[in-house]
Amino acid sequence: MSRIPAGVIGVGKLGAEHARLLARSDAFELEGIHDRSAARAREVADALSVPAFAEAKTLLGRVEAVVIAVPTAAHREAAVASIRAGCHVLVEKPLAASLGEADEILALAEEEGVIVGVGHVERFNGILLAADPWLDRPRFIESLRMAPFQPRGADTTVVLDLMIHDIDLVLTLTEAPLAEVRAVGVPVISPRIDLANARLSFEDGTVANITASRVALKALRKLRLFQRSGYFSLDLAAETGHHYRRREPGTGTLRAPGAAIAGVEAVVDHVPLEACGGEALARELTAFADAIGGRASRLVSGRAGREALEVATRITREIEEFVHVVAQDS
Repeated sequence: MSRIPAGVIGVGKLGAEHARLLARSDAFELEGIHDRSAARAREVADALSVPAFAEAKTLLGRVEAVVIAVPTAAHREAAVASIRAGCHVLVEKPLAASLGEADEILALAEEEGVIVGVGHVERFNGILLAADPWLDRPRFIESLRMAPFQPRGADTTVVLDLMIHDIDLVLTLTEAPLAEVRAVGVPVISPRIDLANARLSFEDGTVANITASRVALKALRKLRLFQRSGYFSLDLAAETGHHYRRREPGTGTLRAPGAAIAGVEAVVDHVPLEACGGEALARELTAFADAIGGRASRLVSGRAGREALEVATRITREIEEFVHVVAQDS
């Protein structure tokens, strides 16, 4: 199988990781990179022994696929230029700064016949993949994502910066339509929302409670899933987790003979989960290559990325209303 000529537009922290993995990929041939900072582009290019292009359009003329890892406000411009050049694109999350821009990207991609993927890399987390065979329509989902403040993410809200990862996971785990959104949030350090909580209710009764903060003292990414057959406790950062599976009826009891009520261990089996090896970002790039090659792929589609953006937009509007009411009452 021939390798796909690829490039990276935007080589900040995440873009540089994409470039590193593309440079050693069996599916892609890294042809070069572009960044608005010439010094940063040279630094990353020299480390990988590839060209740094002063103009993105020059790079686009040499590749068939491109990873876009520029700031969210620039996603639309970079994606449109790449698609018009005939390139398949993997756009870091969120797909765009607005639904209108997302729709423009998707319509153009359909017109040009190219693949659009969105970098919701958490779907490729090793412990989540380990849990996948046991998942059976969780009815209550609780996620907690916290990170120290980073000025580079302050150009957008914590909803688009961090929470959107968990929005995408919830939408993946839930088949029913979204019925109701309730959300609160506050700016703490930046002028934008830095701390947010959202409660999503779905038409089949499923509920998701999502909290995201970018003003924490340490990073934390945890996910708990409750379903009829048991529950999961997953640490997405450490890629460790546990499945507590309910035993078949008649094989356990809440009350031991002649004793007080027993603990939950009497009615569940503990199934330790072992994460699959490798890097989530590398698995995402492999999925990108599979999608380009027409093979079965776990790549997060542009349509799925748009759906996550739509829910994030609803949450943001709800929070803005909450902040407005709080400001009136203060």
